Amino acid sequence: MSNPPSEPQDAETLKAKLEALKSEHRDLDEVIDRLVEKPPFDQLQLQRLKKRKLGLKDQILRLESQLIPDIIA
Repeated sequence: MSNPPSEPQDAETLKAKLEALKSEHRDLDEVIDRLVEKPPFDQLQLQRLKKRKLGLKDQILRLESQLIPDIIA
């Protein structure tokens, strides 16, 4: 009995993580929108949420680049 190649499972794991990050990113978007709709709002909290959202965006881009094979032009 041979083991299946590890790469497809790794890709599936990355895709699952990517979806989770995208979902959290969308959720943060909604939280930020709701926060700024009702002044006065906590500027520090807003900055933290935006920073977290930016960090998620970086992680998403990194994972997407790992999933997309390099194309040699």
